[in-house]
Amino acid sequence: MMKRFILVIIMMISTLGVYSFTGNTLDAKKTSYASYYHDKFNGRKTASGEIFSNSKFTAANRTLPFGTNIKVTNLNNGKQVIVKINDRGPFHASRALDISKAAFDEIGDISRGTIPVEYEIVD
Repeated sequence: MMKRFILVIIMMISTLGVYSFTGNTLDAKKTSYASYYHDKFNGRKTASGEIFSNSKFTAANRTLPFGTNIKVTNLNNGKQVIVKINDRGPFHASRALDISKAAFDEIGDISRGTIPVEYEIVD
């Protein structure tokens, strides 16, 4: 009887421990670098099936679900923009986001290829 009780306690602690680590990992703010899409991608299908347009406020991320809205903040000047994830990428280890040229221009200088950013889910 005592062994069963101890086993139940251990299982409860294990379950609560796993739950505490999986809680709000998606909601956390993350920092990385962002770049923007080249014009050659205009009119092509994104991984979500949407047609890409550099004039819309969209972005690519390797893991966030399609349709997720995120707030992207330029860490150099504090400017912010909200973009929707509709593609996969970037395929460069130092960047977490590829954003449309319109969104990049809203928060940064397009003569620079990348900017340091912080991003978080706003949905």
